[in-house]
Amino acid sequence: MNLIVAVDKNWAIGCNNRLLVSIPSDMKFFRETTMGKVVVMGRKTLESFPGGQPLKNRTNIVITSDSDYKVKDAIVVPSIEAAVGELKKYEEEDIFVIGGESIYRQMLPYCKTAYVTKIDHAYDADTFFPNLDEMEDWKLTGVTEEQTYFDLEYVFARYERIERSE
Repeated sequence: MNLIVAVDKNWAIGCNNRLLVSIPSDMKFFRETTMGKVVVMGRKTLESFPGGQPLKNRTNIVITSDSDYKVKDAIVVPSIEAAVGELKKYEEEDIFVIGGESIYRQMLPYCKTAYVTKIDHAYDADTFFPNLDEMEDWKLTGVTEEQTYFDLEYVFARYERIERSE
């Protein structure tokens, strides 16, 4: 299972249920990486999308404890455990966790690869992603050249979970 996220220099991911910044090449990378795949998110992340609608050309799985929550063209599950059960129907490499904060934190143990857009700027934020650089079971395995969007500098980084031998 994979996850995909954009973080600032403090590993912040959002503020007031919105992304910190919209960088066109990051949006393109997200689209190209998740197109035709399975995306897993919480209800608030779904509701932050245009019109609160699921992402097109993907299997959308929404985790919410609201048992009455229904969304056209999405699979709604009541818990992380139910999501993990539902995800058994799909190839592991085709699954991408896309947020928000509590879903990332709860799904992180199930993920093997993290695609992280690292933005060299500190934003005002109220939601954060765990700092993979401080986690001994995650290793930075790839990073692109630095790119810029106006005055923002960023890189696309890939982290992989290190398999520990007992």
